[in-house]
Amino acid sequence: MLFLHGLCYGTNPPGKFLKRFIMPKATSKIEIKNKRASFEYEFLETYTAGIVLSGTEIKSIRSGKASLVDSYCYFVGGELYVKNMHISEYWWGSFNRHDPKRDRKLLLTKRELRKLQRSVQEKGLTIVATRLFIAQNGYAKLNIALAKGKKEFDKRQSIKEKDMKRDMDRFFSR
Repeated sequence: MLFLHGLCYGTNPPGKFLKRFIMPKATSKIEIKNKRASFEYEFLETYTAGIVLSGTEIKSIRSGKASLVDSYCYFVGGELYVKNMHISEYWWGSFNRHDPKRDRKLLLTKRELRKLQRSVQEKGLTIVATRLFIAQNGYAKLNIALAKGKKEFDKRQSIKEKDMKRDMDRFFSR
């Protein structure tokens, strides 16, 4: 039997022992939401997109230093980009610092990109960023939604529904 770095190799296949000692990936609790988007827009469809990041941006996201306020998506040459997503500079970063407000490319399938591009050409539809999170595999993901702007009376209706729900929760929590 051979012992190497705490692993035992012997008569059994090594894969059996390796699976026991491999640490699972840590799940992250980072979830940055754009609460204003749900108030301003009615979501028609939602998608989960990967983000192309550079330098120390992922470290800033993992420390929760990002904001989705006023962020939206647009197309350039058949590719989707997110604009106004603020990722703060990483405190310990040295020469690899990034621009906090730069436009970042989003990764979706070709079918999803074509569908979104056709939908956005209709009047009154836009793509907004709704949630930024770290997936189980460790990559940063962005939930985007195809959205239609709400009218003033729709906003009043959503406020009324929210107040009624809060009152019901108070009543039943007693």
